Amino acid sequence: MRATRRLLLAGLAAIAPAAIAPALAQTNVTITHPLPLASHYGAGSQAFKEAVERLSNGRYRVTIQRNDNEREGIEATQIGTQEFTITSTGPVGNFVPEVLVLDIPFLFRDYAHARGVLDSQIGQEILAKFNARGLVGVAWMENGFRNLTNSRREVNAPDDVKGLKVRTMENQVHMRAFTTLGALPTPMAFSELVPALQQGTVDGQENPIPVIVANNLNQVQRYLSLTRHVYSPAVLIGNPGFLGGLNAADRAIFMQAAKAAVDANRNKVSEDEQTGVAELRRRGMTVRENVDTAAFQAALAPAFQAYSQQFGAANIDRIRNWRPGS
Repeated sequence: MRATRRLLLAGLAAIAPAAIAPALAQTNVTITHPLPLASHYGAGSQAFKEAVERLSNGRYRVTIQRNDNEREGIEATQIGTQEFTITSTGPVGNFVPEVLVLDIPFLFRDYAHARGVLDSQIGQEILAKFNARGLVGVAWMENGFRNLTNSRREVNAPDDVKGLKVRTMENQVHMRAFTTLGALPTPMAFSELVPALQQGTVDGQENPIPVIVANNLNQVQRYLSLTRHVYSPAVLIGNPGFLGGLNAADRAIFMQAAKAAVDANRNKVSEDEQTGVAELRRRGMTVRENVDTAAFQAALAPAFQAYSQQFGAANIDRIRNWRPGS
């Protein structure tokens, strides 16, 4: 009997690690974004990964994947084949129409204004709209102020834009603006952009300086005009099933990691804004710095009228006139 008892105890000891293992197993989480690792999205996703893994003591492991098709990233997050995505707001308006108000040209004065609005009650109200669309708006991140590049001519005033075939995001607000200016907006996924520029399908595109630098668009574009015509937010989106299934402590971990991602992302944008123009000039681009933005705003008057009807003048003014403490 004693021998049998010893054998039984030995057997239980042998299987104990296997029984305990599931409780200690890692949970794999995927986050996608559309830009190179060295970009501002890469900085944000890396900070998110490091924070989640550190705060959870390794219980969660975050895999970062690049997907140049932002719409695919949103759809995959919506249906739950991945847990998170970082995307510009360009395609988000197709899922959450309330986001489109942020894409109105010349809505924001500067980065402090834009970041302040997104971090205020205004931004939180818009994030809350994601829930009804099967998504979780976790946190506002940043893409930056968009500038126009092309391979045909310098652009200083609205007349210089007329006739240019310009790749835009799949965003009706952006497309209306370029149509009003007399350009030929051509919506396409970012993954299609470089081939389209190489083949002459489009003459130009518009993106923030960090995107132009990170993707070496100077290799396929000659002219850069600092139009700063639209501030482009980004957003960290989560799958509601995943986030809703977390306990309070683990959910707090992911929210803290989201804050780390926002800080890293914005810091990288600020860094690239300070050095990017000089870098693009060094790479051979012709840079027009003093663009006649007042003329662009005047030329966009018909578009602004349409935006007022679509989004409400009071809603737009609330964003445009925001000040700290308001």
